[in-house]
Amino acid sequence: MTELLSAHSITSALNQSNSPAHIYMGYSGGVDSHVLLHLCTSITAIRDRVTAVYVHHGLQSEAESWAIHCKKTAESLGVDFMVLRVNALPSQGESPEEAARNARYTALKSLIDVNDVLMVAQHRDDQLETVLLQLFRGSGLRGLSAMPESTVFGKGLMLRPLLNVAKSAIDDYAQTHALSWVNDPSNLSNDYDRNYLRNAVLPLLKQRWPSCDKTVARSAKHCADAQVVVSEYAETIFRGVFNEADKTLCIGRLRSYKPTQQALIIRQWFQFLQLKMPAQAFIERLQSDVISATEDREPELSEQGYCVRRYRGKLYCLKVVTPEIVRENIWSAGQASLSVSKNQTLFWQLSSVGINQGQWQKATIIVRARSGGEKISLPGRQGRHTLKKLFQEAGIPPWERDAIPLVYLDDKLAAVGDLWICSDFYSEQAQDCIRLSLQKTVESSV
Repeated sequence: MTELLSAHSITSALNQSNSPAHIYMGYSGGVDSHVLLHLCTSITAIRDRVTAVYVHHGLQSEAESWAIHCKKTAESLGVDFMVLRVNALPSQGESPEEAARNARYTALKSLIDVNDVLMVAQHRDDQLETVLLQLFRGSGLRGLSAMPESTVFGKGLMLRPLLNVAKSAIDDYAQTHALSWVNDPSNLSNDYDRNYLRNAVLPLLKQRWPSCDKTVARSAKHCADAQVVVSEYAETIFRGVFNEADKTLCIGRLRSYKPTQQALIIRQWFQFLQLKMPAQAFIERLQSDVISATEDREPELSEQGYCVRRYRGKLYCLKVVTPEIVRENIWSAGQASLSVSKNQTLFWQLSSVGINQGQWQKATIIVRARSGGEKISLPGRQGRHTLKKLFQEAGIPPWERDAIPLVYLDDKLAAVGDLWICSDFYSEQAQDCIRLSLQKTVESSV
């Protein structure tokens, strides 16, 4: 028997959101989102809080006419309407589908404030497709859990009120209410994995197993329930290994766990850092080549724009970025700050200890990058010390060292960033000293 679709699906979903202040509707103009919008506008209590949002990807020649159609439909239903224009061109490593989805969700997140919700029209067949795609990619519990009915989105919530509704019920509703919608011709192209499943595979599956959308959705729910339990355990053991100050993992404590538990901790780490989940092969290489490496080695492993590096008993996860290049500059004594690289600025201010102010004001001040072999004498310590040795003593990772600017007064090394001051320039005369501060505008780590 054909399922009947009613506004109850909407009100049931909204019960999870504590009476939202604003309801944004992802409205593409297709039949699914049109049915969802029509259902929402049938509920008098929420109609004046609904805004239909059309995301203009600019990928189809018809996109502009679809935006016009969506605007007219929203007006006829008595709800607000807006268009979000996005750049959906894929970056390196992104598929066209992934790029469009990421651009769409990024734009929609910017709308959602506290106590707002975004509704999208994904249904049970979409859930079936998602589970199968994740299965073919070798996903674990998290991937096989597919899409949740409710999830945190921006500052508010994303709701999928039709997720347990059959596609046939949506189509029947559209026909019964004589709705008018647009058809995206790209949906007919089997070049995209999801379209291939939808057009070529699912019809065959449903011939053999007519209720496979229900049963697979049920399996996804079982996976989601199991994932909750696993996540709670993973979070507990992750916190015992994680260093909050520098967002690293303690290798010694990590090694005390079995390989399967290590994998849970690593995935929890990536989730904390808001990174794409690493592949199983990447985790296995991380365990064998990095975590299990001897103490005298500092191996690294790179993937998807980041690298995991080992240093002094810790695992660091860093963005793969262009190294900081310290520019050689003359720093006027009266100038309070100096940009020393793309993302770093040196400041000075008066202090009770630091560089003697008289020396600072009379000298020619030049900021340079390291060239190697520099030495400095420090207050309270005998002899001169190489910067390499000082960096090692301070536990500064090798990849951060070359980005630290050196400050010269009359061509003599006076300070290493805001870390050390040469004893020849050091003073402890109250309010007659200069203290340096190095500030980064963009973090180099994830």
